[in-house]
Amino acid sequence: MNAEPGAALGEDLVRRITEAVDAGFDAQIAFTQELVQRPSVRGQEHLAQDLMFQAMRERGYEMDRWKVDPKDIEHHPGFSPVAVDYAHAWNVVGTHRPRTEAGRSLILNGHVDVVPTGPLDMWTDPPFAANIKGDWMYGRGAGDMKAGVVANLFAMDALRRAGLQPAATVHMETVCEEESTGNGALATLVRGYKADAALISEPSGGKMTRAVMGVQWFQIKVRGHPVHVAQAGTGSNAIQAAMDLVPSLKAVEAKWNGRKHESKYHHVHAHPVNMNVGKIAGGDWASSVPAWCTMDCRISIFPGFKPQEMQRDIEDAVRKAAAGHPFLSNNPPEVVWNGFFTEGYDLEPGSAAETVLTRCHERITGKKPVDYIATAYIDSRVFVLYADMPCMVYGPICEDAHGFDERVNIPSIREATKAIALFIAEWCGVEPVDG
Repeated sequence: MNAEPGAALGEDLVRRITEAVDAGFDAQIAFTQELVQRPSVRGQEHLAQDLMFQAMRERGYEMDRWKVDPKDIEHHPGFSPVAVDYAHAWNVVGTHRPRTEAGRSLILNGHVDVVPTGPLDMWTDPPFAANIKGDWMYGRGAGDMKAGVVANLFAMDALRRAGLQPAATVHMETVCEEESTGNGALATLVRGYKADAALISEPSGGKMTRAVMGVQWFQIKVRGHPVHVAQAGTGSNAIQAAMDLVPSLKAVEAKWNGRKHESKYHHVHAHPVNMNVGKIAGGDWASSVPAWCTMDCRISIFPGFKPQEMQRDIEDAVRKAAAGHPFLSNNPPEVVWNGFFTEGYDLEPGSAAETVLTRCHERITGKKPVDYIATAYIDSRVFVLYADMPCMVYGPICEDAHGFDERVNIPSIREATKAIALFIAEWCGVEPVDG
């Protein structure tokens, strides 16, 4: 049986594919647990990528694995500055090639890197145990976004189980660095991977991602004047001086939130721009006035604006605040851009890929997907901004991503996998596995 690309799937074909997802679902959940149990925080992404490479190679995909080198992508306008070692920043791509290239090509993308766990004693269960309780799987990265990565893999498996395969090239990408720079997905594009559309199975709760913010990371480095704490008044406390700068940073946040009416979609949020002091380190000794302090911060920016605009606002705010400070006026702090430096985007409705995915979602859930206006970063910006590719962001339900007891809803994984499998079949068309 062949299905023409873009043509709505017949009821018999829908039934065959969805039943094939069900038949493999226990194995899918077990594989998801195994992937979650690999703690692929920054610098350890290879722990997850080794498993994904093995799984795709066993399925007969054409394999490509490489270590991301900043020198290969630093010329690209979508590059974010790198401040850490990329020794284990591996990307993996498995490519399916049809016998006859009759359909539209597709990229299935997902990231395997996860954010740090925080204090282990604040988790109900160990964060990499991947425990299942009722309808939920718990663990760091379970929702963001290893369940989605595995859904891509097992959606393709379901087609094979139904005796079918895409009638077009499909690149299955598992990337690093989504949580810190976006350079992993960018590296796949620079390496030459392109298609007629892309789908990222981030946890969207079955919603259709319509707009994504740009994000910038920066550090503020302050140098103080250390003295013995017994004479604290004669020194300058770098930690306190750094904290004195925070109100000026929050004023930048307020300024940009005041401009939300200039955004096509993000105006629906009460507070779309968020400036966060995410990490602070300083000082060396409780009885010494601290000589140094570094604050790691994050702020977002609306689609349509360049990150350089926010960069200027942050640097101006820090400079002006320091000028009025009794110590910092003669010891100006340093602003260092050290990670995300990305633009956002608006995805215009009505693309062929969105039409197909909407139809597939409706066939599984019986409901039209609603729009999701993201206030965070998603790798989809790489495809939309720099490859002129429609990129759908669609996946299961996740709760407490980046928080304690992160979890993914198992029934929603099943629904998302079925919709993704139907999307692949309808977008690419299908041909018999055995010819």
